[in-house]
Amino acid sequence: MRRLPHVTWLRSFEAAARHSSFSSAADELSLTPAAVSQQIRLLEQHLGIQLFKRLAKGVQLTDVGLAYAIPIRKSFVEMQSATDGLFRIQSKSVVRVRCSISFAALILAPRLHEFSRLHPEIDVELSTAVWSDRITGAGVDLDIRFGEDGWSEQNVHPIPVRDATIVCHPDYAGSLGTTLSHEALQDAAIVTIVGSETDWDRLFLKYGLDGPRHDHWIKADSSLIALQILSAGRGCAIISRSFAQSDLDAGRLVAPFDLDLSMSSNFTLVERDDIRGRKDITAFVDWMLAQSL
Repeated sequence: MRRLPHVTWLRSFEAAARHSSFSSAADELSLTPAAVSQQIRLLEQHLGIQLFKRLAKGVQLTDVGLAYAIPIRKSFVEMQSATDGLFRIQSKSVVRVRCSISFAALILAPRLHEFSRLHPEIDVELSTAVWSDRITGAGVDLDIRFGEDGWSEQNVHPIPVRDATIVCHPDYAGSLGTTLSHEALQDAAIVTIVGSETDWDRLFLKYGLDGPRHDHWIKADSSLIALQILSAGRGCAIISRSFAQSDLDAGRLVAPFDLDLSMSSNFTLVERDDIRGRKDITAFVDWMLAQSL
């Protein structure tokens, strides 16, 4: 395997190839034209082939020089990108937010452009988890959790979402009829969301439906997955309007019955204990709590 040329030779070659000029390359690299010419000559000797045609006015890449310039330029661009991405001085602060995949995809992600517009000095790193527990380490600053109260962190903020309703595909709604009844749901393909298994029992009790709750057709671990299942044309589920609203507005799904069911649990914004007082954290918390979900 041939030994790689010296990087300073390649640097002069790439600049000269890009400018088609030793003088312009010298200006860019803060060298003399003679130094650039010497480095390219050493590169040609190392490779054993001519890379430039020396003309009366300027220089021109040979066919081999042109073929060599393309990957060399790409390599320098990639090295610059890696250096900037990994080692540049951070001019922005970063807020690391974790939440459920449903909350992230259906509520938070579509709104983040607004936060960025209001706070261009703050970057948000968004990650997801099915079930969250205590924040450990520095990888998460804020956690949006679903479930009962009792979190061990000191600073927690309730984030209520809208009541739930029965949701299904427009083509499937006809099989449920127009009036909510036990009979209407007798043969329904019920999609149950993990963690909300009692929602159907609570709905039956609230609306006085006699008879036991029917078995579910399938279980989904999130509202997002349940909505995707329903969008395929089969099944119905009880889902918060905050999660289903974009699908309802677009007509991809419908709420066939005029009913609402309060959420059995709700969401809470939890701050990591050791970040109290950070202005970027306060900005995100205030913005999040001001959202109308």
